[in-house]
Formats: sequence, C-alpha cells, structure tokens
Amino acid sequence: MVNKTPQVLTIAGMDSSGGAGVSADLKTFAAQGVYGANVIVALTAQNTMGVQQVSMTSPSMIHAQLKSVADDLKISAVKSGMLGDVPTVEAVAEFLQQADFGNYVLDPVMVAKGGAHLLSDEAIVAIKSSLIPLATLITPNMPEAEVLSGSNITNHEDVMQSASKIQQLGVENVLLKGGHASGKDVYDYILLADGSHFWLKSSRVDTIRTHGTGDTISAAITARLALGDDMKTAIIRAKAYVDATIREGIDVGHGHGPLNHQARVTDRHFPEVLENV
Repeated sequence: MVNKTPQVLTIAGMDSSGGAGVSADLKTFAAQGVYGANVIVALTAQNTMGVQQVSMTSPSMIHAQLKSVADDLKISAVKSGMLGDVPTVEAVAEFLQQADFGNYVLDPVMVAKGGAHLLSDEAIVAIKSSLIPLATLITPNMPEAEVLSGSNITNHEDVMQSASKIQQLGVENVLLKGGHASGKDVYDYILLADGSHFWLKSSRVDTIRTHGTGDTISAAITARLALGDDMKTAIIRAKAYVDATIREGIDVGHGHGPLNHQARVTDRHFPEVLENV
C-alpha cells in the first residue's frame, strides 16, 4: 500500500562530517525504523573540530523542497533543527502553517556547546513568534532555555520556572535538556501539555564524543511519535537511545566526535523517571 511505511521529515542544515544536522537525523530515523525525508536549509563545511563555512539555502528553494515532500510523501511527524536566519525561519513557518505534517518537534538551535550564539536576535524573535506556537514539543538546552525564557538557570527550581515560561509562548510540551549543568548525573525536565511534569535522571558519560546530541534526541522523539508513542513514552525512549549512542561510542575525528547511531539500546540505557529532584 502506498505510504503505509511511517514517514518523517527533518528540516535542518547538512553537516559535511556526518555527525550533526540532517546527517544525524537521518541516521536516527533509520535506527528507529521510520523513513526519513529531508529539507536542507544550509550547507556547512565542518568537522569534529569546528565549522569552517556556511552557505544558506534560498527561501524559494526551501519552499520548493517542502512542497516536493508534501506533494508525494505522507509525513506524520516533522522536526526542525538549525535554521540560521530570519528568512529561513519565516519560510519554514509559512509552510508549516499550511502543511499537514503531524507532530512538530522544534529543536531551537540557538547556542552552541561552547556558548556561542548561532542566531541573531532578530532570528530568535522570529522563532519565538512564528515557530514556537506551531510546535508540539520544543527541546532547548539550558543556554537556549535562558534565552527563550529571559531568566537565568542556576538550580532545579529555575529549570521548572523556565520551562513554564517557554510553554507560555505557545508550545504544548517542553523538554529542557540538562546536559550543560555540572555534576555526575544529568537531569532533564519535561513539562507536558496537560500540566504534568517529570524529570529524567541519567549518569553522565565522561567523553567528548557528543557531537549531534541535540539533533539526535529531537529526531528520535520525532520518529517515536510517528510510530504512535505518546509524548512521555517517546521522550523516554529517545533519551535511552541517545544514552546508548554516547555510552557505546565510536572513535571518529580529532575533536568533539559524533555519536554511534548504530548503538543497540538495552535496559541499562533507560533513564530513571522522577517526580521530584
């Protein structure tokens, strides 16, 4: 039967070294057992040591790619990653307002692991006004959550308040990732549309091979939603997959290496689910 296979879409940039962006998303989709389509919003010359050059896709070409996918495939969940600038954000938002792509997972790629801002203030405003209200789930890291909520995060209470402020921007569900915090354990906070909330606790892995972690977890959630998981289950399973990709790492490159997207998930990779921390 045509379009019986679960199909998902990533809208993001292409990492020439294969570790992040569309490359990571497509590997994750395949690992989860769904078919992945892609819309390329930027080409990058990058490797495990950094980004050397970026070339943005024109808004008209972004629209053309989106239309081609929508005209043929049955997309049941979509995610966006690095969008880069205001014209790109606006092009994506305009199409998503009209498309029937199912659940939308927004990875607001604004702040790099080293703290560098990847978007202008104008592009951040565009994401807040145009994309966040369309999203089923948003997955900011802690620096991105501080930008979106306008508040500093120094403790667990701050995390909860920041997530609540982000939800008030119009998104249904919030996953605030805790990887940027210090400590031997990582605490991710999830605030769901019905007001329920919980924490995911996992032990930190001492490695620099974490390139593409944010892309991978948002892609895994997107895939799980397309497979029929509810939001809580999708997030927990995606977190377990990411833990496996880090813990069962591979040795690639001379810098911050990529994840092992072929890693096999076992019970030991699943996070502890907590009501309070």
